[in-house]
Amino acid sequence: MGSLAPKSVLMICGDYMEDYEAIVPFQALQAFGLRVDCVSPGKNSGHKCLTAVHDYMGRELYTELPGHLFPLNANFNLVKPELYEALIIPGGRFTELFSLDNKILNVVTSFALAGKPVVTTCHSQLLLIAAGLIKGRRCTAFPSMKTVVNLAGGVWLDPEPVTKCVMDGNFISAIGWPAHADLLSLLLRSLNAKISGGQNKSILFLCGDYVEDYEVNVPFRALGGLGCRVEAVSPTKKRGETCLTAIHDFEGAQVCSEKSGHYFAVTSDWDDIHVEDYDCLVIPGGRSPEFLVTHDKVIGLVEEFEEKGKVVSAIGQGQWVLAAAGLLKGKRCASAYAMKAIVKATGGELVDCAEGSLAHGNFLTATGWSALPCFISDLVNLLGINVTF
Repeated sequence: MGSLAPKSVLMICGDYMEDYEAIVPFQALQAFGLRVDCVSPGKNSGHKCLTAVHDYMGRELYTELPGHLFPLNANFNLVKPELYEALIIPGGRFTELFSLDNKILNVVTSFALAGKPVVTTCHSQLLLIAAGLIKGRRCTAFPSMKTVVNLAGGVWLDPEPVTKCVMDGNFISAIGWPAHADLLSLLLRSLNAKISGGQNKSILFLCGDYVEDYEVNVPFRALGGLGCRVEAVSPTKKRGETCLTAIHDFEGAQVCSEKSGHYFAVTSDWDDIHVEDYDCLVIPGGRSPEFLVTHDKVIGLVEEFEEKGKVVSAIGQGQWVLAAAGLLKGKRCASAYAMKAIVKATGGELVDCAEGSLAHGNFLTATGWSALPCFISDLVNLLGINVTF
């Protein structure tokens, strides 16, 4: 990844914050070498916030579904804004409550007046409005916020396309999680990051219904933020169709729970995929690998990536596809409990590593979504991309 200066970012969290809008910057920025402190008033380090999944599911407005339990890692009462380089506020209904909290508004104001990057998404622009910071500033947000932004003296801009952010000085705003790649790119630029080697890299994600929510989205957006071309393909879906993701989280049972997550869009048709056009294959986990291993053309594609010396990577249950392709024999693997028997039975070598991500030549495995910061960092290194501050 290169030599990384110890920069720190603060994230203000709250119950029912948007799931992606918290986890993507949290894990991606860690992968790039930044420290991210997550705080919430009334909660301490180790406490958890409930997240919410927001996506369009056939209704006039987005649907809200329960997401993950997001652990905090710092205490709000100990926050000193001068120790941080940037502020991130995810969207979600918690912002309505926090817009009345003067302590929160004082923190937001401190970052704004110091000229440090302030990132808002979806509905969290409400905190800028409540703090009296929006007047004369260009921004975007979820469309329902347009009237409020205009009445507060802000200058509303419609993002074109919705995957783009609006930047005005030290304010970065977005309609929501679809703009995460651009958001990360702009934030890294604001933090004076130097990125080399990303713009000529192409990464293919292999997925299907019930692909693990975090394991497909976080690396997809993170690599996009570094300037990589990222594509997603599924053996039975056309470009523009979506895969339903699955949320897996430990909630006190012997094994993780499963809930419906966001929709994840396929970006390419299967017949348009040519291995020589890509530098890397990423196979996220979840339950989609159980479907993928039943398709010979999937196995053939994975084998071709390996034969042509490309980087081949798998997260969690994604290792099942590598096993079916006969690629695990003699490979050192980082595997969670669900995959250990399969990895061992197909000739892989199980390695316990604290980071949860392990490279063996051009072969990369990770235990699951909790290891994504290390996985993304290792993948970036294998691809020859450098991020320095």
